Amino acid sequence: MSNRLNQETSPYLRQHADNPVDWHPWDAEAIALARQTGKPILLSVGYSACHWCHVMAHECFEDDATAALMNRLFVSIKVDREERPDLDKIYQLAHQLIAQSPGGWPLTVFLTPDEHLPIFSGTYFPRETFKQVLERVHQYYCDRGSEVRNHGEALRGAFGQLTLAIGEAQPTLNAEPLALARARLAEDFDSQHGGFGGAPKFPHPTHIETLLQHWRVTAETAAPDLDSLYIATLTLTRMAEGGIYDQLGGGFFRYSVDERWTIPHFEKMLYDNAALLAVYTDAYAATGDPLFGRVAAETADWALREMRDPGGAFYATLDADSEGVEGKFYVWTREEFAALLDPAENSLAEQRFGLRQAPNFEHGTWHLRAAMPLEDLATTTSVNALTATLDRARGKLLASRSRRVRPDRDDKVLTAWNGLMIRALARAARTLQREDLADAAEGALAFIREAMWHDGRLLATSISGKARHAAYLDDYAFLAHGIVELLQTRWSTAHLRFAVELADILLTQFEDSAGGFFFTARDHETLIHRPKPFADEALPSGNGIAAQALLALGHLLGEPRYLTAAERTLMAAWPALQQYPHAHGAMLTALGSLLEPQEFIVLRGGADEITEWRQFLNAGFNPTRLIFAIDATENELPGLLNERRPAEGTIAYVCRGTTCHAPVDNLATLAAALGAPTRSA
Repeated sequence: MSNRLNQETSPYLRQHADNPVDWHPWDAEAIALARQTGKPILLSVGYSACHWCHVMAHECFEDDATAALMNRLFVSIKVDREERPDLDKIYQLAHQLIAQSPGGWPLTVFLTPDEHLPIFSGTYFPRETFKQVLERVHQYYCDRGSEVRNHGEALRGAFGQLTLAIGEAQPTLNAEPLALARARLAEDFDSQHGGFGGAPKFPHPTHIETLLQHWRVTAETAAPDLDSLYIATLTLTRMAEGGIYDQLGGGFFRYSVDERWTIPHFEKMLYDNAALLAVYTDAYAATGDPLFGRVAAETADWALREMRDPGGAFYATLDADSEGVEGKFYVWTREEFAALLDPAENSLAEQRFGLRQAPNFEHGTWHLRAAMPLEDLATTTSVNALTATLDRARGKLLASRSRRVRPDRDDKVLTAWNGLMIRALARAARTLQREDLADAAEGALAFIREAMWHDGRLLATSISGKARHAAYLDDYAFLAHGIVELLQTRWSTAHLRFAVELADILLTQFEDSAGGFFFTARDHETLIHRPKPFADEALPSGNGIAAQALLALGHLLGEPRYLTAAERTLMAAWPALQQYPHAHGAMLTALGSLLEPQEFIVLRGGADEITEWRQFLNAGFNPTRLIFAIDATENELPGLLNERRPAEGTIAYVCRGTTCHAPVDNLATLAAALGAPTRSA
């Protein structure tokens, strides 16, 4: 018999619809039931691609005896952390304070029935342990209710202390956090395998972005920071060669369980791949290394092939499991290779992907990695010839793999994650010169405007034609940021006006009078805490991305409100930036843009000529240069843009921050004034 989750839109919640647990979604009915019965709430948070969420569901939530205990003692609420990141942020933070250890998924938090204050929390529990926890938490709540409430109130008070106050004096923003972050990342760098820290090892694309930008700022000085470039590119190379990258189908898995990037946790997340697509594109622009260009292209192709909704937007995740086994879809035996490939292809593929070495996965199987460089295998033929042979083998293996039972896909469309992908595709379209990627970025934006923009506000999630949940800070910030990137690839005044609407809602609904942005809007459901996150987590900080988008729009349009809001955000984040700069990559990028104003170039003229100028000026890696090519026929542009229209020919308007130069009508003169685009030698 189905429980209340069978009417939910979330695939993750529907996975639990047939559990014997009397699950509720987080809604008014569940909240009222807890208050009426006096039963504590058992809040379970997870997501559809989470392997250990599946394990706990099978061991605990599908077990009749465990379910009976849950139903008798608690009001059980199941939450998809991708639909309700507000609840996830609050109770992950609560778990960290209670357990004094990092959180994760599945997350289990027991709450008081009235004010939803945390009683106890944990992540994955085996069945018998979980049953003991259920009984002990319930008994503790019954016997010591006043103590529970006192602890809960103390915890709520601690939430408010976690955002460090800046004091009465306004800070003077400076570049010290940028230097401190650079030093800390160098300390954490694994010089042998790339990446930061040990196992489990995450990609941390914001770290790599910070390092690439730091190198670029110094590239034309007397002391270019080549170490930053080395740390970034070695990390990207080792990931591209490792098992965290899908060697056949493109795209990245969530993280590596070992320090060598060999065996991943096999789920694929849209947000990881959007961030990595952007950073591999930047690395290709910076170095010209064909490996980075290939990985960027293959990651984009994977997203277009496997993650795109027919309406143009992008789905959320691919599961780690297929047929109930993690990684089964991706691993191989030598017999499978031999059956699919001709002898030359098989010999090369076995050596390249590590099948001549001991099996690296369960049950005598191999997960593919670039175990040997093609240069080392090119003893009797050229690297180009080997590449062609390997590409044929990869094509055959991928075609065969596509006939296997696929991992489940979570078909939710999340506004925030699509904003990240719009930005990445727009940037890759320019660098890789692929119009299809620009088409895809525009398609995703069109979907969001059509399906997820209602009555002048965004909705956070959509599936099967049903959009719901009031949007969060990340939705507005990431989408506005993505539109700014898309405008540099293909100008659309309609897109710009939409970005302005999003920016205005950030200021009216999310901004804190003390500076920075809350995660939820002013009219959002009242919860026990209203987070204002500055640090990057699995996603970049919504405050950092909001500040970046507002700085760009503020300078482009000559809008002081946006510039002031961005500066106030950095001031509010300043204590955290001073103490933990490396954890605030998105904020550091905004800080750098404020301290060293970005270079804005507006091109006006005929479509063909301004496209040619834009492509020339976009060559190389110039993250602080924003170029907007606007056809001279465009009318009724917002802000200062409407004043920038030549009588004839093509004109470039160049501003750095609030300082603008005389218009330039000659590309050679403009190029000389700007300096040659920078690429690593």
